[in-house]
Amino acid sequence: MVSRDPFNVLIAVYMMASRRHGTIYTGVTSRLVGRISEHRADLIEGFTRKYGVHRLVWYEVHDLTTAAIQREKNIKKYPRAWKINLIERENPHWDDLFPGLVGMNRQVLPE
Repeated sequence: MVSRDPFNVLIAVYMMASRRHGTIYTGVTSRLVGRISEHRADLIEGFTRKYGVHRLVWYEVHDLTTAAIQREKNIKKYPRAWKINLIERENPHWDDLFPGLVGMNRQVLPE
């Protein structure tokens, strides 16, 4: 079951990476598929474009926007090793989760 906030919007905290154990980006959004698509297509000027961060490696849905924003802030405060452990607990090979999210066949990006 997908969690929704009171306005029936999917709220998600997510982490993207440039490659396995590469550069990690953490974000929060109310439109996960669209936001990840923008990152992957380099439509957003900034960190993800500059460092080639295109692989969705972890995400978590929340019922409330406030809870998701707090979770994002907490994750950003944790050391890199903690973030890597969080990713590898659910995605040990750092597979790109985006194709599964949008119903595409599994796609593995180069290391």
